[in-house]
Amino acid sequence: MIFFPSISRGCQAIALAATLAAAAGAAFAQTPPAPGASPRIDAIRKAGVLRVGVVNNPPWLAQNTTGEGEAWSGPSWMLGKEFARLLGVQMVPVPVSHETKVPALIANQMDIMIGPLNQNAERAKIIDFVTFSSTGVCMFGRADNPKFTNAKTLEDFNKPEITMAYFSGAGEEPLVREQFSKAKLRGVTNSGSVAPIEEVLAGRSDVAPLNRMLWPNINKKVKGLAVFPKENNCQDSKIFEIKTGMGVNKNEQVYLDWLREVEKRMQPALAAEELRMTQTLK
Repeated sequence: MIFFPSISRGCQAIALAATLAAAAGAAFAQTPPAPGASPRIDAIRKAGVLRVGVVNNPPWLAQNTTGEGEAWSGPSWMLGKEFARLLGVQMVPVPVSHETKVPALIANQMDIMIGPLNQNAERAKIIDFVTFSSTGVCMFGRADNPKFTNAKTLEDFNKPEITMAYFSGAGEEPLVREQFSKAKLRGVTNSGSVAPIEEVLAGRSDVAPLNRMLWPNINKKVKGLAVFPKENNCQDSKIFEIKTGMGVNKNEQVYLDWLREVEKRMQPALAAEELRMTQTLK
C-alpha cells in the first residue's frame, strides 16, 4: 500500500479545522452573552428565574391538566427550557390570555412570551420575534371528486365551476375571498367542527380550507378525503402561511441575537417535537 503523508496531513488539518469551526459555532450558540452585555440577561441571572409567558396553543404549547408530568409541552416549552438551562436559572411560567399576551410582554411581566405569537406587521412594530415555526392552510376535498383531485396548482381552485366552503367570520375568510374571487364561495356557520367537513362530504362544496396541523388527525378519522398539497401529508403547505414564534421587547438586540442563535441550533429537535404534537391534535 502506498501512503501520501503530506496529503493525509492536509486532509487531517482540514477536518480538524472544520471540527473546531463547528465546535466554535455550537459554543457561541450555547454560551450566553457575558455580564454587562445585555441588561435583560443580567436581570434574569440576578433574579435566578426566566419568566416565560404561557397560553394554551397546541401544537406549539399545550397545557397538561392531568396532574402528572410537566405542566406544559411542545416545541415552545422545549425551547424555553433550553434558554433557562443555558442561563443557569429556573423557568417560571406566567399565565396570560391571547388578548393580554402582547400587553403583558410590553409591561415587563415576563422576559419572553413563548406563547407562541403569530408574526404580523403590526406586532413587529412593537416587539421582536424569535421565529421557529409557521402555520399554513391545506385545501381538502372528496377523494372521488375529479374537480378537486385534478387540481395541479392553487389557482386551479379559483374557477367559476369550483364551489369553496369556509367558516363565516373565521380568520381565513378575507384571505379566501381575495385568493379565490372567481370561485363560488360558500360561507357557512361553524357548528363546532374544525372545518366545513360536512359541506364537502355532502357534495355541496368541492373544496374547503383547513389548518395544516389539523389535517393528519382529520385524515385518520374521516375517510374519503384528499388533500392539497399532498406532499408530506400537507405539512409543508405555504398557503396563507403565517410565521410563528416567541416575542421579546424591542431594543434588546444582544438578548434577541442570542435567543435566535439557540433557536437555530435547536430547530431539528423543535420540528420533531412539533410533528409529535401535531399527531395528537383533534
